[in-house]
Amino acid sequence: MRKVLEMLNEKTWVRSSRNWDVKEIELLNEHLLITAKPVIYLVNVGARDYIKKKNPWLSKIKQWIDANDPGATMVPFSAEFEEEISKMADEESLKYQEDNKTSSAIPKIIVSGFKTLKLEYFFTTGKDEVKAWTIQKGSKAPQAAGKIHTDFERGFISAEVMKFEDFKELGTEVAVKNAGKYRQEGKKYVVQDGDIIFFKFNVTQQPKKK
Repeated sequence: MRKVLEMLNEKTWVRSSRNWDVKEIELLNEHLLITAKPVIYLVNVGARDYIKKKNPWLSKIKQWIDANDPGATMVPFSAEFEEEISKMADEESLKYQEDNKTSSAIPKIIVSGFKTLKLEYFFTTGKDEVKAWTIQKGSKAPQAAGKIHTDFERGFISAEVMKFEDFKELGTEVAVKNAGKYRQEGKKYVVQDGDIIFFKFNVTQQPKKK
């Protein structure tokens, strides 16, 4: 908190520091400091400007953001455009976006939100489902395992890991293994965005008290 106090005395936003580690972020989150909250600047423009990718004010807004909130993200979008495509059938919407050589800004807004909050996700798979889990960037394998269940973290043994890009390219888990891209990692492994992980753990049950 000494670092926070120094920043406030200097009239600097807490979020302006990009070097908080995982434990510091958890501590900051407990105090709900207003100036620690990350900001994404969503700039709403008309549908025509969005499609043409031209608006006379965007460059000036970007200059202001860079001067007053260095490092913050600006995402232009069009509520008008989003409303138009939301009313279309899926195929019609895709064709409309292709014809106009543009696309919805919603995926970019979501990705920008994750990056701004320093969040990542990893996948777990089973016979019946694939699930994505959200973690803080820089989390180690046991911490990630704990997102599934506290027993996974407490009894963590190892993590079997493959990258989503490798799985997408090669098609199957067996092919990833044959290519030597399926790894076993330990407690110090820092989970990477998009990892597909199978956790090994063992929790010894405590004997019941008589």
